[in-house]
Amino acid sequence: MFSGLRMEQRRYKARRARGYFFRCVVAVLLSSLASAQIRYSISEEVNEGTVVGDIAKDLGLDKTTLKERKYRIVSSNADHLFRVNQNDGVLYVSRKIDREEVCAMTSTCSMNLKTVLEDPLEVHYVVVEVLDINDHSPSFPDKAKTLDISESVLPGVRIPLQDARDPDGGLFSVQHYKLSSNDHFRLEVKDMGEDGKIPILIIKKAMDRESAGSHSLVLSALDGGKPAKSGEMDILINVLDINDNAPVFSQDIYSVMLDENAPIGTTVIQVNATDLDEGQNGDVVYSFSGIVNQRLLKLFDINPSTGEIIVKGLINYEDRDKYEIEIQASDKGLTPLATQKSVIIKIVDLNDNAPEIDVTSFSSFIPEDSRPGTTVALISVNDLDSGLNGKLICSIKEEVPFTLSASLQDEMYALVTKSLLDREKHSQYIITVCAKDAGQPSLSSEKTISVRVSDVNDNSPEFSFSPYTFYITEANSPGALVFSLKAFDHDEKENALISYHILRDGSENNKVTSFLNINSENGNVFALKSFDFETLKTFQFQVVATDSGTPSLSSNVTVHVFILDQNDNAPVILYPLSSNGSAEGVEEIPRNVNAGHLVTKVRAYDADIGYNGWLLFSLQEVTDHSLFGLDRYTGQIRTLRSFTETDEAEHKLVILVKDNGNVSLSATATVIVKVVEPKEAFAASDVKKATSDEEDNNVTFYLMITLGSVSTLFLISIIVLIAMQCSKSTEYTSKYLQETNYDGTLCHSIQYRSGEKRYMLVGPRMSVGSTIVPGSHANTLMLPDRRQPGEPKGPSGDWRYSASLRAGGVMQSSVHMEESSVMQGAQGVLVQNWPTASSAADAEGGEVSPPMGAGVDSNSWHFRYGPGGPGAPPQHLKPGDVPPEAFIIPGSPAIISIRQNQGGEDDKSDFITFGKKEEAKKKKKKKKEKKDKKDKGKDDGDE
Repeated sequence: MFSGLRMEQRRYKARRARGYFFRCVVAVLLSSLASAQIRYSISEEVNEGTVVGDIAKDLGLDKTTLKERKYRIVSSNADHLFRVNQNDGVLYVSRKIDREEVCAMTSTCSMNLKTVLEDPLEVHYVVVEVLDINDHSPSFPDKAKTLDISESVLPGVRIPLQDARDPDGGLFSVQHYKLSSNDHFRLEVKDMGEDGKIPILIIKKAMDRESAGSHSLVLSALDGGKPAKSGEMDILINVLDINDNAPVFSQDIYSVMLDENAPIGTTVIQVNATDLDEGQNGDVVYSFSGIVNQRLLKLFDINPSTGEIIVKGLINYEDRDKYEIEIQASDKGLTPLATQKSVIIKIVDLNDNAPEIDVTSFSSFIPEDSRPGTTVALISVNDLDSGLNGKLICSIKEEVPFTLSASLQDEMYALVTKSLLDREKHSQYIITVCAKDAGQPSLSSEKTISVRVSDVNDNSPEFSFSPYTFYITEANSPGALVFSLKAFDHDEKENALISYHILRDGSENNKVTSFLNINSENGNVFALKSFDFETLKTFQFQVVATDSGTPSLSSNVTVHVFILDQNDNAPVILYPLSSNGSAEGVEEIPRNVNAGHLVTKVRAYDADIGYNGWLLFSLQEVTDHSLFGLDRYTGQIRTLRSFTETDEAEHKLVILVKDNGNVSLSATATVIVKVVEPKEAFAASDVKKATSDEEDNNVTFYLMITLGSVSTLFLISIIVLIAMQCSKSTEYTSKYLQETNYDGTLCHSIQYRSGEKRYMLVGPRMSVGSTIVPGSHANTLMLPDRRQPGEPKGPSGDWRYSASLRAGGVMQSSVHMEESSVMQGAQGVLVQNWPTASSAADAEGGEVSPPMGAGVDSNSWHFRYGPGGPGAPPQHLKPGDVPPEAFIIPGSPAIISIRQNQGGEDDKSDFITFGKKEEAKKKKKKKKEKKDKKDKGKDDGDE
């Protein structure tokens, strides 16, 4: 089987050899049949469609058969670069041809094309040579090249560089190199034949890294084209450092200002040193020099890395104002290099010390009579700071009579008085001395000094009141305390110790002081006897208060004493009075008298005043109550009816006269009324008439003397008034009322003020002299306050009525006022307020009634103001605006008239009258006017 296989292999090889031979023969035959070759050349980078050559024409082929014979390019590695046109046999470029891409690394670039025609078969070879153009620039493999060269390298050292490549060939390849201009390097080119030209960098000058740490060069490669193209490569040469430079400080002198008391850790200054070397050779380390004092090392420290000098301890300007520190900067090279420098630190003084105040000499007491400029204390001030921080200004904070006086010695002051002192106003002064420096912000200190003002006897005793007014009830106990005086002295101690004594000059007016005694220590006054109001109503004396100073000072005060009445006197019957002194009388009256006949009038007197002297009459015993009546106020006994035949002929009347004191006292009078026949009554009256005629003759004589005296006084008064009127200015200031003399009798009055004038309506039992003044105050009665300053007012504890009012007189006048009328009592006496006559609804005007129990019937006793004539409507008046035509002075039941018309004629309407009859006329006339008005109204209605 193996041998058969071998035979088969032999036969296959024989067949193969025969086939190869056959093919060779055919090829020879074909080549002999059609064989031709042409050459064309084109430049690279021509455009697509560029004609390379006319193959048909150059080979002599029939262009009309090319298409039929399928003329084409076959078996070529460049068939995609060219194409042949079957219509005309022209060879075209099918795309752009890059010679460096097609024929890389060859000097000649030829493209072999094989074209074929069929029927008969023809093969033609076309060689196209692509011609090179300078379309590429030289280029280096790296765009940048970095070289590290030590600064210690010597000149002449050669450093090969990488050569440049250019795809173009021939003259268009790299022809030479060029190096940018510099001081340290030059370029040398070595030709390596087919391997090209190699550039070599040669050091021509030694380098210094501190001057230039690196060098930048540009290596250029140029081809042989025209114009030539070039390529560049950047060369960066880093100069490697060696430790050849010591650190250098940035300043020749370091000087800084540092505030004292700077907090620990505060940066004082940052020094800076630089080393031109790099790496550890250029790393700088800071430290204090070895010669620095150890005390400075406790105050300051330095950062080794940053060079900051910081505060380590307390900095005080007062300890030292400047520091100089030696510092050192060194590098970290194998052989370190170092440099030293001094740092001057100047301490800035801050205002951190408050002024100090010291009182070196001091007087705690100073007399109040010290002269201005008296030294009280010496004061020294000090401030440890300097400059403005130590400049001090001293002052006193309070407004006190002291000041600071600068002395010739610096920072010394004297505290002196600047005005007179008065211990009574200020006995002690708390003086605050303030010392303030001129720093920003300023600091200050205060020192408190207490100065006491010692007393000098410069104040006289002063009484609590001046003058004193006291009211003493009569029948006081002898030896008892009646009142007390008090004086005080603004001084102190002995200067304020006061003793009292009564000033006795032996004068007639001062005899009563012999019955007074005063306690010299407390001013209590004792009466040595009992006073009687009916004997002594008022007196005055002086008390002297003397202090115990040296010399002593004294002052006196006037004491006014008023004796107050007590109900210690019983009524005294004046009529009837028998010959033996008993209060008994016999009255005879005719039997035929009518009712209301005045039988007699019981008259009585009480030495007391006010309510104590206000008497009331009553029938204590009577035989027939229906026959006789007694007026309780006047004491008049009248018949109540006519006598009858059955009435007794003699009647006994016992009249009780009683005052109105708190404990009333009384007296009785007995009146025997005998009823006689008319003839007997006439005979008795003749006897009485004869007796009375003798008495009347004497009375007439005395009356004539009295009338003459009064007329003379009246004429003198008229002359004086005329003289006063002529001497007065246009602003009338005369006396309108005479001052009343105090006799223990109180008065009815309504008073009010308008500006500086005091108006008063005067009631009974007050002796006044009035002046009707024409002019701006026409017919207005005014009472100015003419009391001397300090003169006491008389007491007005209650009311007293005259005998005419007790007899049953009824007052009626006109008043219409809009304010309260006040009866002001004396010190310690009850004050009675009258009701105010406000705006009355009654068309007659307002009414004012006296206090209840004043002894006047409140139903018939009125004050009323109208315009003047009876029945006219009242005026509404303001205080101080009382019209003259409406003013009446009530005093007695007699008619009092004031003329209203100053012009001439008298008119009844110009007068205002007063009394019982006139009151009846007024009422009658008023009713008549009302009736007339009513009738007139009816008549108008009827019309």
